[in-house]
Amino acid sequence: MRRTGAEGRDARGTRDVHAALPEPLRDAVDEFARHLASGRSRSTHTVRAYVADLVSLLDHASRMGCTQVAELSLDTVRSWLARQRTTGAARTSLARRAAAARTFSAWAHRGGLLPVDIAATLASPRPQRTLPTVLRADQAALLVEAPGDTGPPEDADEAVRLRDRMLLELLYGTAIRVSEACGLDTADVDQGRRVVRVRGKGGRERTVPYGVPAQRALDDWLRHGRPVLAVSHSRDALLLGARGGRLHPTTARRIVGGYAEAAGLPRTSPHALRHSAATHLLEGGADLRAVQELLGHSSLASTQVYTHVSVERLRAAYRQAHPRA
Repeated sequence: MRRTGAEGRDARGTRDVHAALPEPLRDAVDEFARHLASGRSRSTHTVRAYVADLVSLLDHASRMGCTQVAELSLDTVRSWLARQRTTGAARTSLARRAAAARTFSAWAHRGGLLPVDIAATLASPRPQRTLPTVLRADQAALLVEAPGDTGPPEDADEAVRLRDRMLLELLYGTAIRVSEACGLDTADVDQGRRVVRVRGKGGRERTVPYGVPAQRALDDWLRHGRPVLAVSHSRDALLLGARGGRLHPTTARRIVGGYAEAAGLPRTSPHALRHSAATHLLEGGADLRAVQELLGHSSLASTQVYTHVSVERLRAAYRQAHPRA
């Protein structure tokens, strides 16, 4: 697939640096990429990011005179991270690069390329936790209803509106990730039980319920909208683009942002809808463990950020309403 824009420039830059590495380092990058893609079941995005981080690390090491993986040291890794920090890398980026270095070091040690696991004790910069953007319940309702109710479509534009309503109801009604929504097939939807089977990060599957409004939007889309847009290469994709292919997450983000702007709402992304759904579930009394399962979080710590959002809302209401605040 041909990349454009910043992504394409970054990919070309990584390839250029990779080609300039000494051959032993270049071979190590290639083997590590294959290991991530096949042995660890990492996503394409994670493999691409980790490989780019490793190329950057080994380029830094080669400039310091390193020509073999065995010549890498913890000091080299730390100096690389320090250089990243001085050039303005965000804490989240530094944490990911440290993780990439640890993963590579452990792999290289197991494979005999490194005599010791040099990065085993490497600490990650603690990422700065920011509270996610959250819509109020009435704002979320306004957004998901923004495409309006349509009857049987007379043209592709009406079919697209049914698709958009289905997308918005699905994202907010299930709190699934935009990539998970776009990856759904029609067979992943169990309309009798009102649940969807979702394939999340690391290939993990989970079953997520959805409500009556999402069921109505799904019925309209499957009966009236999808048949208008479907073409031979649509295959089993649940959500389709205007040309009949599987809906791309980038397009889905643009759809959500466009309807939010048209409705006069704060800047909103699919991830903000996911944040909003999780927060509203907790505010409505849902158990934290249940929300963790719905969101597909492997760690409860990832889910606990939503309790912070709820506390912030409670604190804001207290300050506004309590005479002794």
